[in-house]
Amino acid sequence: MKRFIAGVCAVALIATVAQAQEIPDRKRGREDMITREHRGEGLDQLNLSEEQKEKVKSLREETRKQMEELKKDDNITVKDWREKREAIRKDQREKMQSILTNDQKAQLEKSRMERRAQAEEHAKARVEKMKQDLNLSEEQSAKLQKSRDELHQKMQALRENQSLSDEAKKEQMKELMKQRKENLRSILTDEQWKKLQEETQRRHSKSKKV
Repeated sequence: MKRFIAGVCAVALIATVAQAQEIPDRKRGREDMITREHRGEGLDQLNLSEEQKEKVKSLREETRKQMEELKKDDNITVKDWREKREAIRKDQREKMQSILTNDQKAQLEKSRMERRAQAEEHAKARVEKMKQDLNLSEEQSAKLQKSRDELHQKMQALRENQSLSDEAKKEQMKELMKQRKENLRSILTDEQWKKLQEETQRRHSKSKKV
């Protein structure tokens, strides 16, 4: 009997662990949304009125509570959890848009486009540095440029696709990054790939120390 009870307890424990592992980013969900959706998108540069600031504060608190409740739900499937998280995100975006004036919305969009342009410039600089560090041939450089341009177009189309949820966009973005790595690997020689991996590891180690 004791063995039977122990076995039941073990099965229950495994089921609990499995449920927790099904949603690996459950704990990060709330913070990810709060920080990514708006804090980093230049709201502090929009010259919000005191009334708007209070509304934004209330909206963030409301969203935080909703995500907290969602995080506590241990009897939810991964599919349902993602759908509820997406619904909360969508609701937050719509309410945030209702708080801003048309001029502020335009300014916010302008800031986003400027950041994308800066990211594009940084990407070009990285490609040029890679060309020098790895001693790429003109043919390799041309292939890398073509691959980068195609990736940029796909990412742009993905961002502008309003029919996809954030979760679906995230999954497709992962796939694009995987394809990018595979394309890069196919263009470089074994020696160049090894050198690139070593340089990447070195940068990561340096950033951790900082």
